[in-house]
Amino acid sequence: MSDDQQRDQSLPGAPATEPAAGPRPEPIRFFGTSWVEHDNGYALRRAGAAAGSLIGAVAAAYLLRLAYEGLEIGNVGPFLSISVVVLFAIASSIAFAKTWESFGRRPAPSSDEAALKGLKAIGFIGSLIAYFLRCLVEAPGEKLRRAEYERAVTEAARRRSSRTGNPAARRPKRKK
Repeated sequence: MSDDQQRDQSLPGAPATEPAAGPRPEPIRFFGTSWVEHDNGYALRRAGAAAGSLIGAVAAAYLLRLAYEGLEIGNVGPFLSISVVVLFAIASSIAFAKTWESFGRRPAPSSDEAALKGLKAIGFIGSLIAYFLRCLVEAPGEKLRRAEYERAVTEAARRRSSRTGNPAARRPKRKK
């Protein structure tokens, strides 16, 4: 399609294109719906998301190191220094596990995800590492959304194929 045709279709009063029948794929952050057909720079987006999350994790770890050195300079004592390191390690491991788990299933409405938001914020390095590792395989959440989308497409096709004729033209059933 040429640029003129694209501009003509975007003008007010131009004929609108029909939306595709059936379910639409759910967009994924940074990937949109390019995960469906792996088009529109999907591979570059995956590489960029992986690199960005890895760079973010390394930068965050460096900042935490500077914060730890600040505690050492402040001479707060070994108990507080060790406590801070343990806290960030535990929070990062929980954040990693919860983030990794979220790629494979949707959280239950009554789950403890809301209660863990603060802990996941403290352990953000774990979330970034989970995001990096998942980007090496697929777009984060792609497997879950692909299964849901394919199930919805199959159900929509089944519903469409089971219809026969015009329901308004059917004769009412006779009572015996």
